[in-house]
Amino acid sequence: MSTEHSAEYAPEHTPRLAWAQHAPEVYKAMVRLDGAARKGLDAKLFELVKIRASQLNHCAYCLDMHTKDAIAAGESVQRIVQLSAWEESKHFYTEQELAAIELTEAITVLTEGFVPDEVYERAAKHFDEAQLTQLIASIIVINSWNRFAVTTRMVPGHYTPGQHG
Repeated sequence: MSTEHSAEYAPEHTPRLAWAQHAPEVYKAMVRLDGAARKGLDAKLFELVKIRASQLNHCAYCLDMHTKDAIAAGESVQRIVQLSAWEESKHFYTEQELAAIELTEAITVLTEGFVPDEVYERAAKHFDEAQLTQLIASIIVINSWNRFAVTTRMVPGHYTPGQHG
């Protein structure tokens, strides 16, 4: 990580556990599941969903990875920055993207209640059943990745786009 000024940054934390090394079959299965979930989804939409879930789950490692992947896929920095306040900046997104972002929030914060019918129905208007299933799978997969990364304290900042695929 480069610094443009002389202020010293806090030191990096160390990971608790190198989970992918200790459970390589689980990691490989997650990678396969991630690849299967993304089929048929627009790359930018896929990354916006991953970023929004990672924001909600406070997953710094996944935020680092997916903001870089989104930019590499052609996403704008402005839309990435506005994503954390999407309800106040809806004009940055398409109706389809808004439906996906709203569904991402509902699935990610599932402990606050069920996925509301109106949220599901809004998403169903913008995606056919196959796409909707892929979107739901993608949201569930990023939530799983977030939980691995947050629990094991994976260190953000070292990912380069495409390094895992």
